[in-house]
Amino acid sequence: MIKTYEDALNFIHGRTKHKKIPTLSRMAKFLALLGDPQETVQSIHVAGTNGKGSTVAFLRQMLMAAGYHKVGTFTSPFLIRFNERISINGQPVPDDELVKLVQIVEPIVARLDQELPTGGPTEFEIDTALMWLYFAQQKVDVAVVEVGVGGALDSTNIIKPVVSVIVSIGMDHMNLLGDNLTAIAYQKAGIMRKDVPVVIGQLNDEALKAVEKSAKMMESPLYRLGLEFQTAPLPDDHSWHENFAYTFGEQTADLVQLSLIGHYQVNNAAVALAACQLFLAQQRKHFDPRKIINALSKTTWPGRFEPLSFSPLVILDGAHNEPAVKELGKTITEHFPQRKITFIVSILADKQYLKMIDELEKIPNSCIILTTFSGPGKRTVLEPEQLAFKEANIKVQTNWQKAILDTAKVQNKDEILVITGSLYFISTVRRFLTSLTDGKEVNKKD
Repeated sequence: MIKTYEDALNFIHGRTKHKKIPTLSRMAKFLALLGDPQETVQSIHVAGTNGKGSTVAFLRQMLMAAGYHKVGTFTSPFLIRFNERISINGQPVPDDELVKLVQIVEPIVARLDQELPTGGPTEFEIDTALMWLYFAQQKVDVAVVEVGVGGALDSTNIIKPVVSVIVSIGMDHMNLLGDNLTAIAYQKAGIMRKDVPVVIGQLNDEALKAVEKSAKMMESPLYRLGLEFQTAPLPDDHSWHENFAYTFGEQTADLVQLSLIGHYQVNNAAVALAACQLFLAQQRKHFDPRKIINALSKTTWPGRFEPLSFSPLVILDGAHNEPAVKELGKTITEHFPQRKITFIVSILADKQYLKMIDELEKIPNSCIILTTFSGPGKRTVLEPEQLAFKEANIKVQTNWQKAILDTAKVQNKDEILVITGSLYFISTVRRFLTSLTDGKEVNKKD
């Protein structure tokens, strides 16, 4: 019986024995028993190896600026509380509403547990159902929905969106998606629908060929960064911004400024801009570049190269796979080329951790402290003391709190502390550091 918020969370997180299946039939039946709420909500579907969350945040802010009063977003994982995953206008679903939603879903899940030979829904399938139910009840104007893993077989893929988005394609989740970029690209291209425009970020040739082939087969109009829409970098003013110019058809912007730094954020923002343009065009709504670009400039996304303190500089970045670590390295070398960097890193054991650590080692003036934390559910965390590192710039401190506090004690104002790795680790650290300061330091300049 679900009575309290804690009951609801225990029910959601208690589905560890239920496994994903290689078909969407269970998800389709689940939603059908709920009255197919997803069919009452128009949506933008966002897939990609990295950058999904930032792209969703950019889209949310732009759609709100365009006059939509209720913009729903579905993202993962959460940083502080579960409710963040299901939000309207950036406001997480209230505790009491979540309890009511779980009370509706729980008996249907119990029925599916009994009826289906594959077993009942997984935690993520329940999350997805709760999201669609809430957005339908609240009559959101549009839902921006982030894919969990892959695309073709992801539980969010029971929709025909107005616009589809593939932000990036890299090597991650190979045990589920395939061991090469072509296989991974085909999985992500599984969100494509006939006559539904698809916006893609900059992909390497192998991934791009697979996406282009899929778009042709699905008869999905394709809009590619660097071809149908373009960006041009603008001079770096050495502030906490990324600046670029943007062109898509007759729409141009001489200056787009982001408060999120990293060249990959230019990719994410440009993809979001193009998707927003296409969505508004289909809705026959005016695209006001001044309002839209202002919304982009104010977009934040916690845990993605997020400064918790500026003096000294402490940064949280959820670089949870090899492509993300490469982008983290580019950002640091471009913006802080002469600064000494200390990385405190914890990585899930199912990631390419040796390649990730190797990428961090390539960053000049850096040292690495490997640590561990209590991982999510049954997923295991890399135990760094089991690895034999001979490099002088790699150290091990299994107590992550001690690693952070000891580093902070000796850090001077010219040095940078970057805490990175698993997004679940970033979530844990962010709660810890915010509790130490009561939130006073988060995103505040000293």
